[in-house]
Amino acid sequence: MKNISRRDFLKLGGLSLASFAFSPSFSTNLDFDDSNLVRVATNSVSVYSQPDDTSSIVSTWYRDELIHTYGEVSAKEPSFNPVWYRVWGGYVHRARLQEVKAIFNKILPAIEEGSPRLVDVTVPYTQPWRTSQAYGWQQLGFRLYYGSIHWAEAIEPGPNGDLWYRIFDDLTGFPYYANPAHVRPLPLTDLTAISPDVPLEKKRIEVNLTTQTLSAFEYDKQALKTTISSGIPNGPRDVNGIPTKTPKGEFRIMDKMPNKHMGNGNLFADFTDYELPGVPWTSFFTAQGHAFHGTYWHQNFGTPMSRGCINMRTEEAMWLFRWAKPDHQIGKTYNRGFGTLVQIYY
Repeated sequence: MKNISRRDFLKLGGLSLASFAFSPSFSTNLDFDDSNLVRVATNSVSVYSQPDDTSSIVSTWYRDELIHTYGEVSAKEPSFNPVWYRVWGGYVHRARLQEVKAIFNKILPAIEEGSPRLVDVTVPYTQPWRTSQAYGWQQLGFRLYYGSIHWAEAIEPGPNGDLWYRIFDDLTGFPYYANPAHVRPLPLTDLTAISPDVPLEKKRIEVNLTTQTLSAFEYDKQALKTTISSGIPNGPRDVNGIPTKTPKGEFRIMDKMPNKHMGNGNLFADFTDYELPGVPWTSFFTAQGHAFHGTYWHQNFGTPMSRGCINMRTEEAMWLFRWAKPDHQIGKTYNRGFGTLVQIYY
């Protein structure tokens, strides 16, 4: 029998887990330990012998592989994000890892026509499918990741004959389908406005690009303070010539969407390409598309990481979405209006 290395064994194990747990036909009674689980959210991450990137590299994990962690340690570097996970064989920095769970759900009894429901992904990732008369059922290239949010607009037979959710995508122009066991219908109470009676002029958001912090004020009293990731100062401009640097100045929240597909809208893009379906809790403050939103592809808050938007922890982006004006109207795919003041400065 051919000997295999630990790396090859773990890679095979990770692939087996992924193909079994997240295939269209997996059993919702699947029993495996999802505690302290992280997903690799970039091309690869290195495991170091010590919580220090100058120490020796022990092994490498690759995109979408799942790693069990055995605790956290706080190191000297990087100072803005000093947390490292202890894993089998060493330590890995949390910057490009996503904490995930594997929670399985029951399908809704029905979705009324014209009344779509928001759902969030509750497994590390799930594979969407589409169907057409010309090609039948096809697996899409990108994946829907834990914490991303989507509009389920109908319940119809999926690729394995069971009932699946038909997903409305604001960018692709084509609907696709998601396994209902992998997504959770959001309770409507999670979408209600926070302090809606506070007047427009008594709420404001401040972003300090130097300290990479965001503060929300209500009657001049701080209601939220957190670290964020703004745009990379000197990144390559996009196809429209828009720089990746977050603009400074005074703005207003102008559009709010519970979810937004960011990227190119290519249904068959490889999952390593720039396709971010279901970006959660987007609050736009410029006509060029700069927004506050949740983030499921890194945990590196405190340093610039984005293409111009303000990356936030998903639970904090949700709070800001519900708190900022214009108030979100439940059931609407977007809300538009003259909203909360945004001040961005160095």
